[in-house]
Amino acid sequence: METFIVFKVSILIFAANMKDSILQKAVVMFLSYGFKSVTMDDIANEMGVSKKTLYKYFSNKERLVDETTLVVQEKIDSIIKEIMSAGYNAIEENFVIKNVFKEMFKKAKTSPMYQLKKYYPDTYNKLMEVELCTFSECITSNLEKGIKEKVYRKDIDKDMVMRFYFILVFGAHESDLFSSNMSDMLQIELKILEYHTRAIATLNGISVLEKQLTQINQTAS
Repeated sequence: METFIVFKVSILIFAANMKDSILQKAVVMFLSYGFKSVTMDDIANEMGVSKKTLYKYFSNKERLVDETTLVVQEKIDSIIKEIMSAGYNAIEENFVIKNVFKEMFKKAKTSPMYQLKKYYPDTYNKLMEVELCTFSECITSNLEKGIKEKVYRKDIDKDMVMRFYFILVFGAHESDLFSSNMSDMLQIELKILEYHTRAIATLNGISVLEKQLTQINQTAS
């Protein structure tokens, strides 16, 4: 009986590990080559397993895309929470987060949000519902922190500022006015962050912002 239980537990652990391995490989491949371009065959070949193995854990590619975006979102949420508790001031915090995104998506050829909306709208819509809640909590917290630190003006309408910023960031990924190339999009996001910060910053906040921009320019040159 004990042997059977150990065997059953081992099978469950193997199944969990295999599913996680598929998800991790899918994350890398989807972000590097695009959600549309990468096929189930591509992932199976890259992992050295049969396509039947993939379908054992994911009934179709749409399900895999769904769960992959959830993995990425959970990872982003975890990183943001770590940064928010690291002791940066509000403006520094936003730039550190932006730099983490740059590293995370540096291999992506086109905007993942653009791809999802175009090819997997159901996944995109579910993701946006989660993003709005997460974004709202993080930005509102950042605004409150910045006001206490006197780097943001105390008279700002926090809810309106959060909504403006949300529209700017995610609207840029959706609009045909901007390039869907991820390298270009990361630069656009940086400009949006600068625009957002200048609109709400105190004189002290502008000084902090200028230091961040100087550091970025020095790193780029």
